[in-house]
Amino acid sequence: MSKLIVNTLVAAPLDAVFAVYTDLAKAPERIPEITALELLTEGPVGKGTRWRETRLMFKREAVEEMEMTSFDAPHSYTVEANSNGMRYETLFEFVADGDGTRVTWTFTGTALTFGAKIMAPIMRLFFNGIMRKCMQQDLDALRGVCETG
Repeated sequence: MSKLIVNTLVAAPLDAVFAVYTDLAKAPERIPEITALELLTEGPVGKGTRWRETRLMFKREAVEEMEMTSFDAPHSYTVEANSNGMRYETLFEFVADGDGTRVTWTFTGTALTFGAKIMAPIMRLFFNGIMRKCMQQDLDALRGVCETG
């Protein structure tokens, strides 16, 4: 298992920050690496919401289906996906911090197949370098949206 934690302080109130982070329809406008997002479920975003996200990874488009598996507005939500023998879990936590909001993103990858387990040492290097940078870029982009209104 590999785990990364990144965080940022956003100069905006908790409810507004949570609303930006959970507005999936606007993700392609707000996060430069997301090129498309297709909602697969109807209704308000919450536990059980599923979507297909297309994102640039290593100058190539990667498509993943994701599901929101927990939703505690405006404090946290969890997204899970299975891909290439791995289970990915992403937890976003939001805590009021003075006039702003502290956002913590915990990303966990768990190898499910023999092939993924063999690749685990290489994946740890990937997680600690490139993945951390990608996560921080997403946080920075969303912080910018939150702070400019």
